[in-house]
Amino acid sequence: MKRQLYYLLSAQTRLFARRLYYLPIDIIEKLSGNRPKGIPPRGMIFVGHGDYVKQGQKFLGYFRDYCGLQPNHKVLDIGCGIGRMAFPLTTYLSEEGSYDGFDIVKPGIDWCNKNISVNHPNFRFFYTGLYNKLYNTSTSDDAGSFKFPYPDNTFDFVFLTSVFTHMMPSEVENYIRQISRVMKPRATCLATFFLINPESEKSMKDHPSHMDFPVSRGFYRLHSLRVDTANVAYEETWVRNSFRDAGLSMKQPLYGQWSGRSEFTDYQDLVIVTKP
Repeated sequence: MKRQLYYLLSAQTRLFARRLYYLPIDIIEKLSGNRPKGIPPRGMIFVGHGDYVKQGQKFLGYFRDYCGLQPNHKVLDIGCGIGRMAFPLTTYLSEEGSYDGFDIVKPGIDWCNKNISVNHPNFRFFYTGLYNKLYNTSTSDDAGSFKFPYPDNTFDFVFLTSVFTHMMPSEVENYIRQISRVMKPRATCLATFFLINPESEKSMKDHPSHMDFPVSRGFYRLHSLRVDTANVAYEETWVRNSFRDAGLSMKQPLYGQWSGRSEFTDYQDLVIVTKP
C-alpha cells in the first residue's frame, strides 16, 4: 500500500517528500555532529535501501572479488545517484585511477560535485537530465538514444547498480551498446537486474512478496502499471542475447534474494560481462 501511494506522487514530489520525512533526523544529526563526514543527509539519498556506507563497501568488495577492480583503473558509474558507490572508491582508487559518474537526478550530481570532486579531482560527476517516470519527468530526452559523453575504449571497469531495473527495453539495449563502446578490450562490467528464469519463477510462486512483477510484457515484466519504471524484470535469455549482440560475454549470474531464493549473493541479481 505504501508503495502504491508513493507512485501516486510525481517524480519531483517524491524527492521533496523524502526530504520532508527525514528532515527532523537530518537536523538532529547535523546539530549533534553524528552524521559521518562525507555522507549526504538522509533526505537526499533518493536511491537504494540499507546503510549508505555499508552498501558502498559491500559493492566495492564485489568489484574487487568478482570483477578484478584495481586501484589504477578508470571507472564509470552509470546512474551514480548521490555517490553511494563513489564514496568507498575515493579511498581505493589511486591517483593513476579515475572515476566518472552520471545520473538523471540533478540534486545528487550537485551534491557529489560539491562534496566529493572538490576533494578528489580525479572524481567527476555529470548530470544527464534524461526522462524516467520514477526519477525525472522534467524533460522528454530519451535514454534510448542517449550517447555516453566519453570516447571509445575509455574504461577498465563499468558498473550499474539498480539502473537496468528502472529502464525500458529500448533504453537497456542502447545503454548496453554504449557500455560496449566505452569499455576497453578485456574490460569488465557489473550490472544488477531482476532476472526472470525458471528458478526465479518458481521461487516467486513459493515465496509470494511485493516483488512479484504482476504485469507481463512478454520478455519483461513491470511492478506497477502507473509507474512503468518503478521496477522492471527481464527474461535472463533476453539479457544474455542483448549483451552478446553488443559484443560482450555474460558470465553465470550471481542470483539475488528478491524472488525468495534461499541461496543468494545480494538482493538483486549480479550480472558480470566482459569485452574480448
